[in-house]
Amino acid sequence: MKVCVNKDQCIGCGACAAIEPNVFEIGDDGLSNVLVEKVPEENKDNVIEAIDSCPTSAIEEEN
Repeated sequence: MKVCVNKDQCIGCGACAAIEPNVFEIGDDGLSNVLVEKVPEENKDNVIEAIDSCPTSAIEEEN
């Protein structure tokens, strides 16, 4: 599983980083960044929760 953050939609609320800090962080620009190229198996459930919790649907799963 790979994810990306659409910076045009992200508002930097921090929900994703709070749910899964091993995959997401809030960067110096105040927006979310993905920390890993591929989401580790043990973090997938939290990443799915972060995707579902994003208020602007800025987190997208890549193919």
